Amino acid sequence: MKNLTGYSIHTLELGPMENFIYLLHDHASNTAAVVDPAWEVDDILQLAKQKNITITDILLTHSHHDHTNGLEQMLNQTDARVHLLKAEKKFWGAQLSKPVLHDGGDRLKLGETEIQFLHTPGHTPGSACFYLGDDLIAGDTLFVFGCGRCDLAGGDPEQMFHSLKKIKTELPAATVLHPGHNYAPQAPTSSLHKQCENNPFLHFDRVEDFTKYRMQIHDKIRDIPYGEVSKAEALNALKNA
Repeated sequence: MKNLTGYSIHTLELGPMENFIYLLHDHASNTAAVVDPAWEVDDILQLAKQKNITITDILLTHSHHDHTNGLEQMLNQTDARVHLLKAEKKFWGAQLSKPVLHDGGDRLKLGETEIQFLHTPGHTPGSACFYLGDDLIAGDTLFVFGCGRCDLAGGDPEQMFHSLKKIKTELPAATVLHPGHNYAPQAPTSSLHKQCENNPFLHFDRVEDFTKYRMQIHDKIRDIPYGEVSKAEALNALKNA
């Protein structure tokens, strides 16, 4: 849990794929948005009940099953509204009841907490990150020392390169990364500064180099949990491939 003036982030690690599910808790209204409800939904609801929080919104970073398989139960047991990017709704094609569709740059007011939607395609066409305060809820766009796959349906390494470049160059170095999976060997969160120093996917300046590393090299030389990789190590791996 991260305590800040105005809001807290409550984190649950659920399911066989080490998914992180987040409750973004606005203190003033005592309401919360659940990010990517999946797996043991009863645990999510129990956490909200223990803290006397009302779940009013559901935010989807993307539509893959491991991030959405609890959506129906969550909707059946709460009055929450579902939010996702228009591009992801089109890609997914699921029949949702009156979802709230967004563009990148849109902002949601959760009580007194403002949440910005960032369009970060690459893992899927409508992948989103959520930015509030100094926190980034990154889904499968950016992991601690890793990034999401680009070889699944809808994946695009060139788009991922530009999405990560945007995060790297436009967000403050002190931004705290909250990924969609617990793939780190130690701390489950990290500063963006540390990721810029040690995440191989943030080391490449050319899209063709990033694409080669992501699609042809990375999975042959690295495995979960992901450790630190210097820029020199990443470039050397590319050179020796």
